[in-house]
Amino acid sequence: MAQSVRIWQKKQLRLDTLTFKQRDMVTIGSTGLLSVFKRVSAAQGPNDGPAKPLSPYYARYKSRMRKGNRRSLWFTGQMLGSLKLRTVSENRAYSAVGETIRTEKRLIKTTDKKWTRKGKFERFLTNKDVARANQKREPWLTFSPINRQAVIAKAREVLISIKNQLVHGGGI
Repeated sequence: MAQSVRIWQKKQLRLDTLTFKQRDMVTIGSTGLLSVFKRVSAAQGPNDGPAKPLSPYYARYKSRMRKGNRRSLWFTGQMLGSLKLRTVSENRAYSAVGETIRTEKRLIKTTDKKWTRKGKFERFLTNKDVARANQKREPWLTFSPINRQAVIAKAREVLISIKNQLVHGGGI
C-alpha cells in the first residue's frame, strides 16, 4: 500500500504524482468536502437540522453587516475558503483548514490565560483558531447522514467506472 501523499504543496494543488487509486480518493474526498461545505453554508448542523443559533449580540452584528443572522460560518469567507483536501492515500482522504493568518485582529487567550491585544503574548488569529473555536461550539467539520450518502454515491460511481475499465481475460 502506498503512503499518504500531500496534494497541497506551496499553495497549489499537485495531482501529477498520484496513482490511479489516489486520484480516485481525491474525487471521493472532494465530493465529501463539497457536501460538508454546502451543508455548513446552508446553516445546517451535524444532523442536517438547523445549526445552533448565534448569540444575540453576534446575530445583531452580523445582520447589520448584511450577512444574515444564521450560523453559516461565512462572515468573511476566509475560514471556509481555506478548507481544502490536503492529503490522500489509497483508502483515505484528509482535509484541513489552512494555517493562514486572518486579516482581522481579535482578542485571543494567551498562555497565561489572560485576554490581551498587546504584550509579549500577542499573536495573530489564524483560520485554524477560528475553526477550532467553532468546532467547540458545535461540531461542523463532520459528516452528516446526507454527507455520508453523497460520499457513498460518489464511491459507487468511481467503482463502476473502474469496473468498466477492467480488461476481462476471456477465451480469445
